[in-house]
Amino acid sequence: MPHSVDCPVLTHSGLHMPKLGLGTWPMLDDECTRAVEQALDLGYRHIDTAQAYNNEDAVGQALTNTPVPREQIHLTTKVWWDQLRPEAMRHSLERSLKALRCDYVDLFHIHWPTSDWELERSIETLVSFREQGLVKHIGVANFPLALLRRVIEGLGAPLSAIQVEYHVLLGQSGLLDYARSRDMVLTAYTPLARNKVSEVAEIRQIAAKHGVLPTQVALKWLLDQNNVAAIPKASSRANQLANLESLKLQLDDEDRALIAGLPKDQRQVSPDFAPVWDHFDH
Repeated sequence: MPHSVDCPVLTHSGLHMPKLGLGTWPMLDDECTRAVEQALDLGYRHIDTAQAYNNEDAVGQALTNTPVPREQIHLTTKVWWDQLRPEAMRHSLERSLKALRCDYVDLFHIHWPTSDWELERSIETLVSFREQGLVKHIGVANFPLALLRRVIEGLGAPLSAIQVEYHVLLGQSGLLDYARSRDMVLTAYTPLARNKVSEVAEIRQIAAKHGVLPTQVALKWLLDQNNVAAIPKASSRANQLANLESLKLQLDDEDRALIAGLPKDQRQVSPDFAPVWDHFDH
């Protein structure tokens, strides 16, 4: 990456996913296109979107505009929870590929589980996309541990990743331990807790000690962890650069101990259709 920042790449389950990516929700239209183009220009090679974000077309425009070859970019998108019948899933992926102006995506997630679905058929369809080469890898987002285990162990789905909310104020130890045991990646969305990390005294203390931003401390804590990627949303060049620069930060044992002592139950994303969440205490 430019600016002498080397972004580690996760290669679990055959993925080639840079640990630091660009989240695009809730950016739309020209703002989103500019942000993605700018991120790619700065050296980002991991872009995360979803059909429900209504910005796949804007992301696709950026992918068309950038000189960065498509094969050098890890691209993730997702199918929404009300489109999980096989035919609806196929149409959703077709619309995503058309909007993104791509022949394939690198990682395709079921965005949320739902209570009213035929899980086996949805997973069969997801797996078929991989077999057809429309997606290189498959995963799920927002699945509690028991459901994730059922998909992998009960249905035999070759999942490469799970995406969930994860940050210094929300523990995901159960899912992370399981992901590691299965050589999967856990992608942390909302990794800065909607910037609430900047208000945490302990995070501010660590940031002051190192002469960096609180957000950089919170991000590096995630990026230091095995099998973990993070996708902070950043539209400005300054924020995109700051997130890149976080990779240079060296946290020490004292810093990690302070972070370990923070409450780990501060969930920011829990819509009315969310599953019953796991509760982890560290």
